[in-house]
Amino acid sequence: MSEHRPHPGGPYFEEVAERLGSAYLRYDFTKGSAQEVTFLVELLDLPPEARLLDVGCGPGRHAVPLAEAGYAVVGIDVSRPFLDLAAEAARRAGVGAGFFQVDARQMPFDDEFDAVVSICQGAFGLMGKDDALILRRMREAVKPGGRVIVTAFSAYHAARYQTDAHLDAEEGIVHEDTTVRDPTGAEHPVEVWTSVYTPRELRLLAIGVGLIPEHVWSVSPGDFARRRPDVDHHEFMLVARRPGRDD
Repeated sequence: MSEHRPHPGGPYFEEVAERLGSAYLRYDFTKGSAQEVTFLVELLDLPPEARLLDVGCGPGRHAVPLAEAGYAVVGIDVSRPFLDLAAEAARRAGVGAGFFQVDARQMPFDDEFDAVVSICQGAFGLMGKDDALILRRMREAVKPGGRVIVTAFSAYHAARYQTDAHLDAEEGIVHEDTTVRDPTGAEHPVEVWTSVYTPRELRLLAIGVGLIPEHVWSVSPGDFARRRPDVDHHEFMLVARRPGRDD
């Protein structure tokens, strides 16, 4: 089990992404992107050319297929290597998504997007106490009446099954000492801090930043579904809506 160390308070994953590069896409949890995107497209039910923001887009494994589905996609991330991979994937796919290096806590958008997503701890879930700030920025970025969708690790699953990392029950953060392989196969030691949540916490967090929570479902990578919250799936998906004129 990892020795507990507090969250560093900044975008630590930038260094992890620098190590990983394209090797990130070797991990099993990235292999379900097609199912996840299909689920998101059906859930959002947006008209063609709707504007969508992917917060913490990484190498574009959701942003590019969403652009292929007809959306006008903007992806942001703190990692330049990941953004370069995303831009190259978009070029190969023949779609015109835009990718920008931005700290999610400092997103400059205001009422610009029909939907905003952050999937697989793309940004939300990596910043500890600043998760609420990121969710607030996402609410500011979406148009009134638009949806905000995030996935977050399940506190129930972490408490029941996590054995190789330290769960800080007070802070709601899992800390792990691990290794990653770069594109050459070389191993590098890294530290990872990830927030964990209950459905009630996600709903209250959404309300606190001015969103209306619509659903919280249990999901796992490659297995997104409208599933009642349980303890056996890795993540929860929060579906929330920015209030519109009729609310």
